[in-house]
Amino acid sequence: MADTNGTAFDIVVLGAGSGGYAAALRAAQLGKNVALIEADKVGGTCLHNGCIPTKALLHAAELADNAREGAHFGVHATLERIDMGGVNQYKDTVIGGLYKGLQGLIKSRKITVVEGFGKLVGPNAVQVGETTYTGEHIILATGSYARSLPGLEIGGRVITSDQALQLDFVPKSAIILGGGVIGSEFASVWKSFGADVTIIEALPHLVPNEDVALSKAFERAFRKRGIAFNLGVRFQGVTQNDSGVHVTLEDGKSFDADLLLVAVGRGPRTSGVGYEEQGITLDRGFVITDEKLHTGVGNIWAVGDIVPGLQLAHRGFAQGIFVAEQIAGLNPQPIVESGIPRVTYSHPEVASVGLTEAAAKEVHGEDAVETLEYNLAGNGKSKILDTQGFIKLVRQKDGPVVGVHMIGDRVGELIGEGQLIVNWEAYPEDVASLIHAHPTQNEALGEAHLALAGKPLHAHN
Repeated sequence: MADTNGTAFDIVVLGAGSGGYAAALRAAQLGKNVALIEADKVGGTCLHNGCIPTKALLHAAELADNAREGAHFGVHATLERIDMGGVNQYKDTVIGGLYKGLQGLIKSRKITVVEGFGKLVGPNAVQVGETTYTGEHIILATGSYARSLPGLEIGGRVITSDQALQLDFVPKSAIILGGGVIGSEFASVWKSFGADVTIIEALPHLVPNEDVALSKAFERAFRKRGIAFNLGVRFQGVTQNDSGVHVTLEDGKSFDADLLLVAVGRGPRTSGVGYEEQGITLDRGFVITDEKLHTGVGNIWAVGDIVPGLQLAHRGFAQGIFVAEQIAGLNPQPIVESGIPRVTYSHPEVASVGLTEAAAKEVHGEDAVETLEYNLAGNGKSKILDTQGFIKLVRQKDGPVVGVHMIGDRVGELIGEGQLIVNWEAYPEDVASLIHAHPTQNEALGEAHLALAGKPLHAHN
């Protein structure tokens, strides 16, 4: 352990978001003396401006839908209004409780939290104001920001998710630029709250990183909900005035609405923090590392959204733990990116882990891949919930399952078993032999594997 006078540590972590605080907690657990430097609030984007607040809004949206559609189940209710003040109070209470808990956890591990903007000033040094903190190891975890397109300025009625989470009203209409996870989740919330929503996505499909079968089913579901979308044409420009925004596309089409939400992804927060000056290799702003998340400079490591790949909080957690264990000499297994579960928490939800059908054919060969779709129409609990969708399995022929892809309400809660199947390289027969509780949605995973193993039960496969 470092001999500390208050500024010298075993490990200095720059950034206290998901990756940074996970690294700090695990390192402290392993007996390391840790400084955690954060310019804003411990918890980062996920807790304060991302995963948690958006999911709180999505839950409120689900309650609005339940009230609106209760008569279908014999429960007659009236949705009077959406009180955004009350919604935001509920959201902030959730964030506040988790924030307080995280602060207590960090304090209990005796981690030194340094509040202020940190800058890397040496291979073992981070400066905050007039004070320099040194570490035998440095972990870079400065996270990401809601990015825009070149020439598209954020301001007024043109907003990002940061401003969208603070709105104190429901827009009558909204255009969402980007049909990925963030755009699709806000489209789902605002539609449930009563807004007219149009998504503009330059790629051929919504949720374009998913298996194309999921994307097509997702589009059908959104179309059925009355969410409009325009695919395959790029955004050209926007003008705004006191009454709204006017958006034009490269093919000449135009759209008008109260707001434009720019949801074109998140950029790495690596500018002005001293990385390049210290020899860290950047590519389009992302920190390049080896498979063990080492930057190639001294004892400097990087985790989370600044490392190319999936920008997910749980990936950040896993990377933070991995680096802490690597520093401690535990030699953990490198993280396999395709084995990280992915969820879009809209209505309906999309959840996946492993390879898409197209990616599996690229890796294993066109004729070496087999797929199966199990429709949720055969699943009792899904019928009770009145949700449609399916589970698609991708396997190597005569080999393990390499991808699990699902669409339907609440399928995000099923991805835990899906990731065990993919990461443990299970064969369909392995999963088919496990007894799944009836009636649960989880049972659908078991039935899908029964069908893929050649012995379907509630299915025509």
